[in-house]
Amino acid sequence: MININGVSKTFDDICAIKHVTLNIQEGMVFGLIGTNGAGKSTLLRMLSGVFKPDEGTILVDGEPVYDNVKVKSEIFYLSDEQYFFPEAAPATMAEYYNGIYPKYDLERFYALLEKFRLDRKRKMKTFSKGMKRQVAFLLGICANTKYLLCDETFDGLDPLMRQGMKSLFAKEVAERDFTPVIASHNLRELEDICDSIGLLHQGGVLLSEDIVALKLDLHKVQFVLPDGKTAKEILEGFQIVSCGRQGKLVTATVRGDEVRIVERMKKEASVFYEVLPLSLEEIFISETEAVGYDLKDII
Repeated sequence: MININGVSKTFDDICAIKHVTLNIQEGMVFGLIGTNGAGKSTLLRMLSGVFKPDEGTILVDGEPVYDNVKVKSEIFYLSDEQYFFPEAAPATMAEYYNGIYPKYDLERFYALLEKFRLDRKRKMKTFSKGMKRQVAFLLGICANTKYLLCDETFDGLDPLMRQGMKSLFAKEVAERDFTPVIASHNLRELEDICDSIGLLHQGGVLLSEDIVALKLDLHKVQFVLPDGKTAKEILEGFQIVSCGRQGKLVTATVRGDEVRIVERMKKEASVFYEVLPLSLEEIFISETEAVGYDLKDII
């Protein structure tokens, strides 16, 4: 289990992470999402022990990660900007990691390279961006670490390769003690693979919840406003995350039980209403708009 408690990190006069508290349970796929500059990459680097927090603590299985060789042997970090040795081939990098990680599986790495049609002896500098990401991902999987930290892992991959990598994630979680943490801007990619998500905004955590529970508690409601009523009156008793109106048509995002919302709509907005589930992308937009990050201010 990963426990992040009151963690902050500043670079010169820029506060990248501010008082973040977050728990990541074992055996699940955790998605880390957030606005640009929210601190996702900085947090992953602190989780992997690359950066030391200025404040707070990060514990991995009850031990601090920074300067802890034992804990780091159970963490593999896949950076958004992969680094490979000059003139290195996939086999070169695998041999290097084999000397660092005690449970590294070279045979499996070479077998997976063949499945993904990647030449083990071809120099990495001649690979495309997508091919380099595939190699980096396979290097990480075959380290057999308990934790795999991924920064924009699916970026630049074609649909077939993305699905292949997701299948490997699912296989690892099902067959061994494995907890991947995936930071990404592509929320549609995370929606069908993650069990839980953490939403970062301006260096802090807006929410951290199970995806299923989050979707059950948050709904989009559209209804025609009856004469003499306001949207606030119609939605009384529910927490309104966002609300907009075009003519008499009201579109709102509210927290609450779906059955109770439907009952209220039947009673108060019988002319027309619909209660819809939200995608992860819509949840992201609603939660960030609620704290002042409004797309309308940009466009």
